Amino acid sequence: MVEPIRVTFKRKFLAGLIVTVPVVFTVLVLAGLFKFVDGILSPLFDFLLGMHIAGLGFITAIGIVFLIGIISTNVFGKKLLDLMEKIFLNIPVFKSIYTAIKQLVDAFSPENSSAFKRFVIVEYPRPGVYAFGFMTKECAIQSDGRDICMKAVYIPTNNLYLGDIVLLDDQSIIYTDIPIEEGIRIILSGGIAAPSLITESLDALKKTPADDPAHSEGVH
Repeated sequence: MVEPIRVTFKRKFLAGLIVTVPVVFTVLVLAGLFKFVDGILSPLFDFLLGMHIAGLGFITAIGIVFLIGIISTNVFGKKLLDLMEKIFLNIPVFKSIYTAIKQLVDAFSPENSSAFKRFVIVEYPRPGVYAFGFMTKECAIQSDGRDICMKAVYIPTNNLYLGDIVLLDDQSIIYTDIPIEEGIRIILSGGIAAPSLITESLDALKKTPADDPAHSEGVH
């Protein structure tokens, strides 16, 4: 039976909308970023050259960031940047904003020892409900004269930038084989990018015996 023209049009339009919206949104974001960065240095070049060259400020900004990257990777440059950072941290308002942003950026850096270490699944916020999270640190809690090894897990509750931090023992954590970058993509997509089958990391299986009762209660 031939579908009514209205139904066919509606279905095709929605299909086109689903494809178009992400493309348009991405282009707008990139264009906005380009204009913002280019607008920072463009007035200087307009004054020096006496004419406007679109994109010159943007290219220069990329060059400056690349140059800073080169400087920060050698000993002298790193000491100089550390000194500048100490000076900036003495400015009250700048200190609060800079520290928060730097900690957030460092969390995604693979070269930083304080970065996210594993993408995990934990039973949170109540029994029977599981949440994705990022293991950030190992710590020990002294109780009754003995040390209890705990893992700090960051659980995003508002996209990626806000969340809760919980302390769990190793048996309460399911270590996945999903890379950190893929885990970030899963969180930002609201779970849409999550694979249909999530397997537990083999490294975790080696640490926790399969016959451990606490471990066998986890989700696979």
